Amino acid sequence: MKLSGESKSLINQTILGLIDRYSNLEDSVVTDLYFQPSFEDGELKVFDDEDELLSSITINELVGLRGSDSMSDVVTILRRALDHNRKELEHLSILKPFSFVLVDQDKETVAELLLVDDDLVLADEGLLKGLDKELDEFLKNLLED
Repeated sequence: MKLSGESKSLINQTILGLIDRYSNLEDSVVTDLYFQPSFEDGELKVFDDEDELLSSITINELVGLRGSDSMSDVVTILRRALDHNRKELEHLSILKPFSFVLVDQDKETVAELLLVDDDLVLADEGLLKGLDKELDEFLKNLLED
Protein backbone atom coordinates (compact mmCIF):
# COMPACT_ATOMS: atom_id res chain seq x y z
CA MET A 1 0.00 0.00 0.00
CA LYS A 2 1.32 3.39 -0.98
CA LEU A 3 0.56 6.31 1.34
CA SER A 4 0.11 9.90 0.25
CA GLY A 5 2.26 12.60 1.78
CA GLU A 6 -0.81 13.85 3.63
CA SER A 7 -1.44 10.43 5.22
CA LYS A 8 2.21 10.07 6.22
CA SER A 9 2.06 13.52 7.76
CA LEU A 10 -1.13 12.67 9.71
CA ILE A 11 0.45 9.53 11.14
CA ASN A 12 3.60 11.43 12.08
CA GLN A 13 1.57 14.22 13.71
CA THR A 14 -0.32 11.61 15.71
CA ILE A 15 2.92 10.09 16.97
CA LEU A 16 4.31 13.55 17.78
CA GLY A 17 1.09 14.23 19.71
CA LEU A 18 1.69 11.08 21.77
CA ILE A 19 5.28 12.18 22.39
CA ASP A 20 4.06 15.59 23.54
CA ARG A 21 1.38 14.06 25.76
CA TYR A 22 3.69 11.59 27.50
CA SER A 23 6.99 13.47 27.59
CA ASN A 24 6.92 15.22 30.96
CA LEU A 25 4.50 13.32 33.16
CA GLU A 26 5.41 12.55 36.74
CA ASP A 27 3.15 9.57 37.42
CA SER A 28 2.11 7.77 34.27
CA VAL A 29 0.28 4.50 34.71
CA VAL A 30 0.08 3.80 30.98
CA THR A 31 1.85 0.62 29.95
CA ASP A 32 0.82 0.25 26.31
CA LEU A 33 -0.58 2.34 23.46
CA TYR A 34 -2.84 0.71 20.87
CA PHE A 35 -3.37 1.54 17.19
CA GLN A 36 -6.68 0.34 15.75
CA PRO A 37 -7.33 0.74 12.00
CA SER A 38 -10.77 0.57 10.43
CA PHE A 39 -10.90 -0.51 6.81
CA GLU A 40 -14.51 0.57 6.48
CA ASP A 41 -14.00 4.29 7.02
CA GLY A 42 -10.19 4.63 7.02
CA GLU A 43 -10.08 5.73 10.63
CA LEU A 44 -6.93 5.04 12.65
CA LYS A 45 -7.54 5.34 16.37
CA VAL A 46 -5.02 5.37 19.19
CA PHE A 47 -6.01 4.19 22.67
CA ASP A 48 -4.22 3.89 25.98
CA ASP A 49 -4.43 0.70 28.04
CA GLU A 50 -7.60 1.93 29.77
CA ASP A 51 -9.37 2.30 26.38
CA GLU A 52 -9.24 6.09 26.48
CA LEU A 53 -9.26 7.43 22.93
CA LEU A 54 -6.12 9.53 22.51
CA SER A 55 -6.30 10.29 18.82
CA SER A 56 -8.30 9.56 15.71
CA ILE A 57 -7.28 10.33 12.14
CA THR A 58 -8.60 9.33 8.73
CA ILE A 59 -6.23 7.60 6.33
CA ASN A 60 -8.00 7.46 2.97
CA GLU A 61 -5.78 4.66 1.67
CA LEU A 62 -7.19 2.29 4.34
CA VAL A 63 -10.77 2.51 3.04
CA GLY A 64 -11.91 -0.73 1.46
CA LEU A 65 -8.77 -2.79 2.06
CA ARG A 66 -9.42 -6.47 2.74
CA GLY A 67 -7.50 -9.55 3.81
CA SER A 68 -4.48 -10.24 5.95
CA ASP A 69 -2.21 -8.31 3.58
CA SER A 70 -3.95 -5.09 4.58
CA MET A 71 -3.02 -5.59 8.26
CA SER A 72 0.53 -6.46 7.19
CA ASP A 73 0.67 -3.20 5.27
CA VAL A 74 -0.53 -1.26 8.33
CA VAL A 75 2.09 -3.00 10.49
CA THR A 76 4.83 -1.97 8.06
CA ILE A 77 3.63 1.63 7.83
CA LEU A 78 3.26 2.11 11.58
CA ARG A 79 6.57 0.40 12.41
CA ARG A 80 8.31 2.71 9.95
CA ALA A 81 6.64 5.79 11.45
CA LEU A 82 7.40 4.72 15.03
CA ASP A 83 10.98 3.87 14.14
CA HIS A 84 11.37 7.34 12.59
CA ASN A 85 10.53 8.81 16.03
CA ARG A 86 12.24 6.10 18.07
CA LYS A 87 14.69 8.31 20.00
CA GLU A 88 11.87 10.52 21.30
CA LEU A 89 9.66 7.52 22.05
CA GLU A 90 12.40 5.89 24.12
CA HIS A 91 12.41 8.92 26.46
CA LEU A 92 8.69 9.12 27.22
CA SER A 93 7.61 9.41 30.85
CA ILE A 94 5.98 6.00 30.73
CA LEU A 95 7.14 3.24 33.05
CA LYS A 96 9.26 0.83 31.03
CA PRO A 97 8.74 -1.60 29.46
CA PHE A 98 5.88 -0.30 27.33
CA SER A 99 4.65 -1.17 23.87
CA PHE A 100 2.95 0.20 20.82
CA VAL A 101 0.54 -2.46 19.63
CA LEU A 102 -1.67 -2.92 16.56
CA VAL A 103 -5.12 -4.31 17.40
CA ASP A 104 -8.10 -5.34 15.30
CA GLN A 105 -11.73 -4.23 15.65
CA ASP A 106 -12.19 -6.60 18.62
CA LYS A 107 -9.08 -5.12 20.27
CA GLU A 108 -7.23 -8.40 19.83
CA THR A 109 -3.48 -7.99 19.33
CA VAL A 110 -2.37 -8.29 15.72
CA ALA A 111 1.28 -7.24 16.13
CA GLU A 112 3.61 -5.56 18.56
CA LEU A 113 4.88 -2.54 16.66
CA LEU A 114 7.53 -1.29 19.05
CA LEU A 115 8.67 -2.40 22.49
CA VAL A 116 10.51 0.20 24.54
CA ASP A 117 12.68 -1.13 27.33
CA ASP A 118 16.15 -0.25 28.53
CA ASP A 119 17.36 -3.84 28.74
CA LEU A 120 15.37 -5.68 26.09
CA VAL A 121 15.42 -5.70 22.32
CA LEU A 122 12.44 -7.04 20.37
CA ALA A 123 13.55 -9.32 17.56
CA ASP A 124 11.41 -9.61 14.47
CA GLU A 125 10.61 -12.85 12.66
CA GLY A 126 13.28 -12.29 10.01
CA LEU A 127 16.00 -12.36 12.63
CA LEU A 128 14.64 -15.53 14.23
CA LYS A 129 14.04 -17.44 11.00
CA GLY A 130 16.07 -20.65 11.01
CA LEU A 131 17.20 -20.19 14.61
CA ASP A 132 15.64 -23.50 15.72
CA LYS A 133 17.70 -25.42 13.18
CA GLU A 134 20.91 -23.63 14.19
CA LEU A 135 20.27 -24.29 17.88
CA ASP A 136 19.51 -27.97 17.21
CA GLU A 137 22.77 -28.34 15.28
CA PHE A 138 24.71 -26.54 18.03
CA LEU A 139 23.21 -28.77 20.74
CA LYS A 140 23.89 -31.91 18.69
CA ASN A 141 27.54 -30.93 18.20
CA LEU A 142 27.89 -30.01 21.85
CA LEU A 143 26.51 -33.34 23.08
CA GLU A 144 28.69 -35.35 20.67
CA ASP A 145 31.84 -33.86 22.17
